[in-house]
Formats: sequence, structure tokens, C-alpha cells
Amino acid sequence: MVKSIVQTQNAFFASQRTRDSHFRKQYLKKLMQEVLKMEDAICDALYADFKKPKFEALATETQLLLAELKHAIKHISIWSRPNPVDFSWTNFPSKDWIQPEPYGKVLIISPWNYPFMLAMAPLVGAIAAGNTVVLKPSELSPNTSKIIAKIITAVFPPEYVAVVEGGVEVSQALLAEKWEYIFFTGSTHVGKIIYQSAAENLTPVTLELGGKNPCIVDETASINLAAKRIAWGKFINAGQTCLAPDYILVHQSVKGKLVEQLKKNIVKFYGEDVQSSTDFARMATEKHYEELKQSLEGEDLLFGGTCSDADLYISPTLVNEPQIQSGLMEGEIFGPILPIVSYSTQEDLDRYILHYPESLALYVFSKNRKFQKEIMGRYRFGGGAINDTVIHISNKNLPFGGVGHSGMGGYHGKHSFDLFSHQKSVVKRANWLDVPMRYAPYNIPIRWVKRIRHLF
Repeated sequence: MVKSIVQTQNAFFASQRTRDSHFRKQYLKKLMQEVLKMEDAICDALYADFKKPKFEALATETQLLLAELKHAIKHISIWSRPNPVDFSWTNFPSKDWIQPEPYGKVLIISPWNYPFMLAMAPLVGAIAAGNTVVLKPSELSPNTSKIIAKIITAVFPPEYVAVVEGGVEVSQALLAEKWEYIFFTGSTHVGKIIYQSAAENLTPVTLELGGKNPCIVDETASINLAAKRIAWGKFINAGQTCLAPDYILVHQSVKGKLVEQLKKNIVKFYGEDVQSSTDFARMATEKHYEELKQSLEGEDLLFGGTCSDADLYISPTLVNEPQIQSGLMEGEIFGPILPIVSYSTQEDLDRYILHYPESLALYVFSKNRKFQKEIMGRYRFGGGAINDTVIHISNKNLPFGGVGHSGMGGYHGKHSFDLFSHQKSVVKRANWLDVPMRYAPYNIPIRWVKRIRHLF
């Protein structure tokens, strides 16, 4: 089946139909209409997969996607135009421009934590740029995978966009084919496998991975507000968010106050009995649930720690001063468990943050502008925020992506179009002037040659 899809998409792309921006726009409009029509069904599928609250399903999955679609539909004609640039005097007289063009067949492999948004948002960018797409949703969110397949089948012919469902063996079969671009969202471990596979054909890739995102709270921060914003960013989607704060580094002088405010806000958000709250999701897979549950063994719990095997439920949990070598701290937590570590000096911050590879995000809560600037410039991370968490993903003008171990490439808004477009350089020379000095035999004095650099 995979080979057949690849062959039909090769033929469809060769037909040149996707190079027409109007053609792309019409299909994006159809996709938008179908998502609007199926919005309730999408929310139902997300709830069936891991009890994702409807508010979160709308706010973080369908509405973000609809905003991406609306923006692309509005601007695709402009984005697709050649972009004139200044000519070089070495090419005078000429007209020079950059022509965005599609790569060709794109493979998108999406994750289970935001299974709708993180499958469909890259698709919008790939289609806007004029590519054909094979989309592989996560098998770990089967209900959402089915609704994605239903939507795509209703909108696109398979030679244009196809959904291929299945597990690891399907991913392996897909990666065995030659693609012009691969977009992957998931773990760093699998990202390395994707990268190695892509290297066989020198295929460009975007890897959206993760990491241990630090959240720094200094002694000048507005503690009440910081606690509210941290609790929101950490426990939305039950902590299964690649941008969530992974651990807090709090100045020792305000640690006690921050802990108390975090507790108060958790209760305010979800009530005394969080398990009965309709606003708190569950772990998406039993394997991940068991790993998180085991990571709490032997830790000093400040709050929470309740687990339910039958429900794959882990309550919002605060962990006191875990060891940096502990199982809890060895990798990205990706769940509703928030370690709290105190610090007193910049060296303390360095010891923790630099212990881990580059993170996808970093957050700092402080009123000290000098400290804010120092932190934002001192560490390598994909993106971040000052005095808030996660919200930078909502600005379509900011590229979302990682660096180093947290990924490569950035998308959203026009950045998505640019990501899935090859920027072709073109020079159109005039014929009425042809300077003879560039041709052999080279009779021009050497002292003149040494001044050519001024013409570039």
C-alpha cells in the first residue's frame, strides 16, 4: 500500500497542479469547512483517547488549527509570489528574486499527546507550500487517528494527501521510501532514528522533540501570579505537553510561599477531588502511566501523588528537592509531576540547567530586567517566556521549534510555509550589456581584480 501511495503522489506532483496557489487555497478552505463540521466529533475522539476536557480540546487542538488555516488561506497568494531582492553589481543589468517552490512528497509523523493539532498543523504548512503529503498519525491515540483519516479522506484525493494508520511496522515501511521532506514530532530517541533514515537519501527534516524545560522563579517574582501560570502550563493536558515546565528552580527565600500558592491553585483549578474533575485529562498510554508512577517511588511528595491503575490517573503532584541523578530527573517527565528545587546562586542554576541537553522551552519569573535578560541569553533552548509559560506557541509570528537535542526547524504561520518551501534563487540577466573582462584571456590588471569584492 505504501509503495502505491508513493507512486501516485509522485505522478500527481509531477502534474504541476499543486504549484497553483489558487488550487492549494481551495483545498485548505475545504479542510477548514470539514474541521468545523467535525469539531464535536474531534473533541469526542480526544476524550475517548485520554479524557481530554472539551475546553482543552477546543482551545489547544481545533481552534489553534483553525487559526492556522485562516491565516494560510488569507496569505497563501502573497507567500507564493517571487520575492525580489537587490541585484549585485557583478550581475548588472539584472533582475534577481527568490522563488518559493514545493519540495514534493512530504511525510508527516505525528505524536499522541496533541494528536489532532500536531498532525494537522504541519499538514497546513505543507499543503500551503504546494507539496503532497502522507500523514502517519499516532497509533497510541486510535480514536483521534480515525477521525483524522475520516477528515482527510473527505477533503483530499489520496494522490494529494493520504493518511496511513498503524504502528511501528508502518512507520518503518514509510521510512524505507524516498521522501523530499520529513516532519516528525515525538521523542528525541525516535527523532534520531528518523534523522538516520532521512540521511540515506539526504532528505531534509524537521524534528520537533522535547526536553527538560526549566522554570526559574527568583526572589523578585510575583509569587501568586507565577504559581497560577506555572500550574496552568504544567497541568494542562495532564502535563503531557512538550512545552510544559518540567521542573522549577526557585530561589530558596521564596520556595515555601511558591509551594503553598501552587497547592492553592491546583485545588482552585480542579477541586479537592481532582480525579472527579471534568477538567483534568488522563495518561494517554498504560506504559507511560507505569513509568511515571514508578518514578515517584522514594521521592518526598509535597502534594498529590495519588494514582489509579484502572483510570490511568495521576494527580497533580509536587516533588520536593529530587536528586539530579534520580529516575524522576533523568529525562523529560511528560506528566502531572512537578519537581521543585531550590537555588541560591547562579552557579546553582548552571549546575541543573547545563546538566541536561538543550530544552524545547525555558521560563523565568522575575521583576528584575537584568536577570531576565541574563537568563534568556545564557542558555540554549527552543523558545520561552518571561513571567508566563507555554503561551509563546500561540503567536503565529513566532516560529515554534527546538534546538540541538530538542529538535530542528520551526513552524507556525508563514514560518510553516517557509519551512516546507525550497527558496530558489533566480537571476535574469539583460542582453544589452556584457562586460568582457570576466572572460579569458585575463588581461585585466591584478590590482583591479582585488577590488571586485566591492561589487558584491
